[in-house]
Amino acid sequence: MPEGPSVIIAKERIFPFTGQRIVAVSGNSKIDIARAANEKLLDVRTWGKHLLLCFEGFTFRIHFLLFGTYRVNETKSTPLRLGLDFSNGVLNFYSASIKILEGDIDSHYDWSADVMNATWSAKAALDKLHGVPRALICDALLEQHIFSGVGNIIKNEVLYRVQVNPESIVGKIPQNKLEAVIAQSRQYSFEFLAYKKAGVLKKHWQAHTKKTCLRCNLPLLKKYTGIKKRRSFYCINCQDLYA
Repeated sequence: MPEGPSVIIAKERIFPFTGQRIVAVSGNSKIDIARAANEKLLDVRTWGKHLLLCFEGFTFRIHFLLFGTYRVNETKSTPLRLGLDFSNGVLNFYSASIKILEGDIDSHYDWSADVMNATWSAKAALDKLHGVPRALICDALLEQHIFSGVGNIIKNEVLYRVQVNPESIVGKIPQNKLEAVIAQSRQYSFEFLAYKKAGVLKKHWQAHTKKTCLRCNLPLLKKYTGIKKRRSFYCINCQDLYA
C-alpha cells in the first residue's frame, strides 16, 4: 500500500494534466466514471494515502489499497479500473478503489491531519493521541484521522528513531516521547519522499525489514503487533516499552 510520500509523487506526475479536458473515459469501475467525460481537470491534490482528481463540483478519490498502481502514457495487462484520455496524454489506474466525492473537496477532509500538508497540526495530533490512551502506539500511528499518510514503513522507522517499543500503550508514554513521535512522523515522511525520488529509499531504512539493531548490534524482533496485526521491526533493548 503506497504511503503518503508515494502518493505525492503520483500527484506530481499527474499534475501536468491539470487544465486539460478529458476526451474519453474508460475502465471497469462501478461508479459513474463517465461523468468525467468532457470535464476539465482543475486540480490534483492528496490527503495522506488518497489521490484526489478535482473537477467542477466533484472529485475522484483514488485509494491504491494493497496492489493499486497508475500509469502515465502507458498501459499494463491488468484490467483497467479507470482510464482518462486527455489531448496531451493518458492516465490509467489499476486495482485501485475509485469513489466520487461531491461538492467542495475542502468539506471532506481535515487537512491538518495530513503529516505532509502545510496545515499539519502537531497539537491536534497530540490531542487525538490523548483521546486514545489505551491504544498501542503501533496502532495509533496508522490511524489516518491522526496521522494521515503514515503507513507501516514510516511507523517502524519513526518508532526506531525515537526509541519507543511499538507495543507501548499511548497513555503510558511520556509527553516528550509522544511529541517526538509526532515530530518524527512528519520529518521522516519528507525524508521518505526525498529518498524515494532518488531511488534509495530502502538503503536508508534503519529498522523496517532489518535484522540487526544499528545501535545495539543485537537482533531486531519481527512481530505482528497491535489490533491491526501489521509487521513491526524493533529492538527490545533500546526501544523502551511503556506499559
